[in-house]
Amino acid sequence: MKTRWSRRDVLAGVSVVVFVMLAVTGVTSATPPWKKLVPFRSVDADPQKSYWLTEDHGPWMIMATSFAGPGAEEQARTLVLELRQRYRVDAYMHKRTFDYTQPVIGRGLDKFGSPKRMRYQSASKFDEIAVLVGNYTAYDAPDAQAQLEIVKTAKPTCLDISSDTTKKTTTQRFIGLRELQRLVHADPEMRELGPMRRAFIGRNPLLPREYFVAGGIEPFVLEMNKEVEHSLLDNPGQYTVRVASFQGESYFAGEEAAANSPRPGPLAGLPFRSSPGKQLEAAADSAHRLTEALRQRGVEAYEFHDRFESIVTIGSFQSVGTQLPDGRLDLSPEVYQIMQTYGAKRSDLPQHVQGLVPRRLDGIPFDVQPMPVKVPRRPLGADYVAGS
Repeated sequence: MKTRWSRRDVLAGVSVVVFVMLAVTGVTSATPPWKKLVPFRSVDADPQKSYWLTEDHGPWMIMATSFAGPGAEEQARTLVLELRQRYRVDAYMHKRTFDYTQPVIGRGLDKFGSPKRMRYQSASKFDEIAVLVGNYTAYDAPDAQAQLEIVKTAKPTCLDISSDTTKKTTTQRFIGLRELQRLVHADPEMRELGPMRRAFIGRNPLLPREYFVAGGIEPFVLEMNKEVEHSLLDNPGQYTVRVASFQGESYFAGEEAAANSPRPGPLAGLPFRSSPGKQLEAAADSAHRLTEALRQRGVEAYEFHDRFESIVTIGSFQSVGTQLPDGRLDLSPEVYQIMQTYGAKRSDLPQHVQGLVPRRLDGIPFDVQPMPVKVPRRPLGADYVAGS
């Protein structure tokens, strides 16, 4: 007897077959991470171009791998193109030179009392080409974590040392040791990872540290200096000379307590922990008054306040001097002049004793020994991300 099938029956049967095939496929083979990428994402991959890293990329990126030795740049370029073409990720090259031929200052002193000068046992100088992936706004961004897994499991043809295309030679750093570790690893999942399994997320090496909030000035200290007219945070130089410092014996309460009464000066409205905090408030007031007194005399003075002390500095410099071959620092004349002008002066003390007496301005003392210091910077990471 011949069975008649309607159009509806045929479509239903096809749907069942498709569902079964998809179910079987999902059970028998796990989808590789790179298959989860959007298939139509457009990534520039022109063989005629060289994709070098710039400050416009990042600020967070994946350090995929690196190459060193003859042919390193060409192999890095080949990997960048394959990552862009096959895996549709933004990949870039970055070159860094390592020089181990120059002497360095070691620990301890030699027989003449000078710092020990040492050399590397294996003196060499070489370029290393790193391959970096992605443009992420944060190290824990979802797309960064997803593509990190892709890079770790990817097996680019150009990194396959068993392939005829690579002729079993590569300049990829430590690839021999890493392949041996992978082959003998007890975890079968580790043995399935690719030649870039040591990839990790880091910062764009071309961006200054100030672009990243981590390690920057904490928000509470920023708030303390927010309304300061001559704040050290606005100093245009890289270095300045600290000429006065005023310590307090307490610390701020943060959000735990509110100010009971308004406070004048740079710390107005900030909370202190009980009465000992007044010592820190007095330190901030001294720094503020000294800065104003110096400014009235035409001196480029700045003030800065944190949880433990307030300081006054003078000048803005891109460097403090020149490093001499023996490791000593030859101070620039401008920096040296400030240190001499505001440092303590020798004076006769009672019982014919020579001593150092701090200089004063409007009754406020300077430090006995002014010192060059690096200018602190506001963390600009949030501004960078917002503008990218």
